[in-house]
Amino acid sequence: MSLTKTVPVPSTLETALDQNDAVRETVKQSADELLVINTVLKQEIPDHAQTGEVIEALQRTDELETRIQESVDDLAQVNQLLEQEIDERAGLERELAETKAALVEAQDQLPPS
Repeated sequence: MSLTKTVPVPSTLETALDQNDAVRETVKQSADELLVINTVLKQEIPDHAQTGEVIEALQRTDELETRIQESVDDLAQVNQLLEQEIDERAGLERELAETKAALVEAQDQLPPS
């Protein structure tokens, strides 16, 4: 009797990984769009018109770009950790299945009592 079938990785980790990927992509797209918008605004608004609230708005978009990019980087790190955890658990589950199979095989070789 062989127990070498692969035990699936808990779906909660895979779901978290998938959700993290989706969020990371959305945040990255938002950062890219904000960069384009900010670049266009800086090019289209003449320097002499960039005063007061306009300057503040441009500075805030610069800050938002930075924060969003940091979030993308953070999500990438979380994603990497989730992938490592999934790989580690899959390896442990394979070892467990192999150990169970070896135990069953050893028990099958014992003389009947």
